[in-house]
Amino acid sequence: MLRIEYSRWGQTLEDLRHLATSAPHRRSRERFLALYEIAEDSCATRVASRTRRHPQTVMEWVHLYNTAGPEALAYRRTGGRRPFFARAAPRNSATLSAPPSARRQRRP
Repeated sequence: MLRIEYSRWGQTLEDLRHLATSAPHRRSRERFLALYEIAEDSCATRVASRTRRHPQTVMEWVHLYNTAGPEALAYRRTGGRRPFFARAAPRNSATLSAPPSARRQRRP
């Protein structure tokens, strides 16, 4: 049976519950909620079936938390296309430092 080693990171069961309700991203909240339920004497396989996740995925969350702490479960966008609503967000520094493209003058 997997155990959540929250005391290793100076946390309590209530800290996991707080992270499950206040994490900034919904995927992080889902991960911390799964850990909270497992720590309350639930089974990782049962939590996986209830959340419609693969059991190995939930077990990986447990191992990540136990080895690297709560920061390892924080959701980080790793790539792909930016969401449509994020197009209005400020551009990154690489885009800002690139020289403007040369524009050709139109002839009337």
